[in-house]
Amino acid sequence: MAKPFFRLQKFLRRTQFLLFFLTAAYLMTGSLLLLQRARVALPQGPRAPGPLQTLPVAAVALGVGLLDSRALHDPRVSPELLLGMDMLQSPLTRPRPGPRWLRSRNSELRQLRRRWFHHFMSDSQGPPALGPEAPRPAVHSRGTYVGCFSDHGHERTLKGAVFYDLRKMTVSHCQDACAERSYVYAGLEAGAECYCGNRLPATSVGLEECSHECKGEKGSVCGAVDRLSVYRVDELQPGSRKRRTATYRGCFRLPENITHAFPSSLIQANVTVETCSGFCSQKEFPLAILRGWECYCAYPTPQFNLRDAMDSSLCGQDPEAQRLAEYCEVYQTPVQDTRCTDRRFLPNKSKVFVALSSFPGAGNTWARHLIEHATGFYTGSYYFDGTLYNKGFKGEKDHWRSRRTICVKTHESGRREIEMFDSAILLIRNPYRSLVAEFNRKCAGHLGYAADRNWKSKEWPDFVNSYASWWSSHVLDWLKYGKRLLVVHYEELRRSLVPTLREMVAFLNVSVSEERLLCVENNKEGSFRRRGRRSHDPEPFTPEMKDLINGYIRTVDKALRDHNWTGLPREYVPR
Repeated sequence: MAKPFFRLQKFLRRTQFLLFFLTAAYLMTGSLLLLQRARVALPQGPRAPGPLQTLPVAAVALGVGLLDSRALHDPRVSPELLLGMDMLQSPLTRPRPGPRWLRSRNSELRQLRRRWFHHFMSDSQGPPALGPEAPRPAVHSRGTYVGCFSDHGHERTLKGAVFYDLRKMTVSHCQDACAERSYVYAGLEAGAECYCGNRLPATSVGLEECSHECKGEKGSVCGAVDRLSVYRVDELQPGSRKRRTATYRGCFRLPENITHAFPSSLIQANVTVETCSGFCSQKEFPLAILRGWECYCAYPTPQFNLRDAMDSSLCGQDPEAQRLAEYCEVYQTPVQDTRCTDRRFLPNKSKVFVALSSFPGAGNTWARHLIEHATGFYTGSYYFDGTLYNKGFKGEKDHWRSRRTICVKTHESGRREIEMFDSAILLIRNPYRSLVAEFNRKCAGHLGYAADRNWKSKEWPDFVNSYASWWSSHVLDWLKYGKRLLVVHYEELRRSLVPTLREMVAFLNVSVSEERLLCVENNKEGSFRRRGRRSHDPEPFTPEMKDLINGYIRTVDKALRDHNWTGLPREYVPR
């Protein structure tokens, strides 16, 4: 037994020695091959010592430590010609840092691995800001690049319309939006914000200070933090919408003090609506007023609030007679009223946790638009909707319990979810309208319409049967468990926007000026409201659906009255 065991032990010792010898021989052979290759390659590289800028190096070499960053700025370096070359390091250069597995004996594999590694690293660290040598104007831009301008402080550089697209902003998109509203300049900031205006400051800043890449267009510059990349809008892009024209608002009585109410004026023989609207757009006023041959520009103010329209025939006289009369024609210019577009997070955490509660499809997003512009503070959300965030609802990404927003959107019901809030604005809308709006959103997004096949399928009856009861239970739960409520009817908010919005703002304990509320009224539509009508069945509700919904309407109406609130509007029940 001892003899076989001794033989096995002897064999294992020989095998171990053999493996050790083979490993050492393999390593020595590999080292010799690498030394031989280095001797062959060295004559091809630069022999004379000199600064790094004189070496023929590709731009990609900077990422693996072969070059100082100054070398890339040398006009003698041609990255296009040298990008695929096998880079060698002279004895005078620094050792090459970076992962060892990038060092391949095959130059093509080394380049591919190197590119993949740095692409991976750049993705994990987020998109880097563009350097000063990045191209300024976009390739497909039809506007003229003006320069980089500072945009910090209370007064903005471009005071016109403001748009956000935190995911798909491009130079062309911003230019078209500004050109459509008759602005001369389009400015892009922080990669995702678009500002429009007709006037620029006399001085600009260095081009290198606008270094952020557009969110939706690689290689194009969209300003930086507090920096605007400004283009002069020359013409619209092919296929984009035409410039908006002036919209007739009605015939109104002139205010007592014309000079105070109308800050700018133009007196010209045979002045037309287009001439007056263009003049006021250039001055960045949202209203153009015509009185005979006189053109005035203004904002809506308490003295001239556009609420008491007169008979249009009073403004239909010849220019000379109209000039002597006390009436004027008012037109809405394409320019946006910017007195209420600035928004921010609360400077201090709110002590009162307020909900903006509604059933889905009841106009919650529109109400948030009104509240944000009236108060100047962002609204939050119990959920996260990337579409809303990308369009400028920045509170959407903030945690809903951060208390940095003026109120928080929610569609939740139930005692536990309701009692988390100290108070709430309860927004109620006609269930017939709410159900249609929510079905459209589920099938086609915030601004789309459901297809005919959706309305004719079994999906629509199932939706009504399940969601109609939710409309009722949502209101009943908030009436039962809400600690402090303000009930707002969507239809009343549309009919009497300023008085209803003033009540909502007071409930939020925010003081706002009358001018700001009038500005909100002037910009009341916002970006998330479906326009026009979809040509589907005008009466998608069957008699059985109507009986079901009408029963819930009566239940909610009674509950509101029992809690000392005004009942539902009569229009909720179809006649």
